[in-house]
Amino acid sequence: MANMENDASDVPNVSVSGGAEKGDVITSLPEAMTGRASPAKAAVGDQPVFAYITSLPQPQRGIVEAVDALAATTLPNLQRAVKWGMAYYGVGEGWCFSCGGFAGHVKLMFINGATLLDPVPTVTPVGMGKATRGVELETVDDLDEGQVAAWMRQVTSVPGIGGNRR
Repeated sequence: MANMENDASDVPNVSVSGGAEKGDVITSLPEAMTGRASPAKAAVGDQPVFAYITSLPQPQRGIVEAVDALAATTLPNLQRAVKWGMAYYGVGEGWCFSCGGFAGHVKLMFINGATLLDPVPTVTPVGMGKATRGVELETVDDLDEGQVAAWMRQVTSVPGIGGNRR
């Protein structure tokens, strides 16, 4: 997959909410993770993730932008996708963590986090598997960049889920 610059001005028009176009903001986010985080359509690549991030309201947009930037600087050969209304990230084979906006917070979830991460993050999400763990971020200041970067490196050191990303 080719690397693309993280430039919101290059984000294509995408459907994020009933035919919404580039720059439209999702005005209502789910309260909890019980299904899709947003109506963003599933797609692999940097541009769909940048469009998803752009569609989020503040402060969720700023938080997800910070997580995405941290992932990009921490992980060489980072790959992105939108799945189940959230941004998914991986390196090599499979997806390793996800980040999505919800009412009042952002969930950053590490697939197999209960078995791979030290220390184990505190949040166990609904509907993402018994081994998934993560954190809920209400502000950008809640993002512990050192700890989250360490978790990103740990979780991407083994194959993720989903294997083939196409």
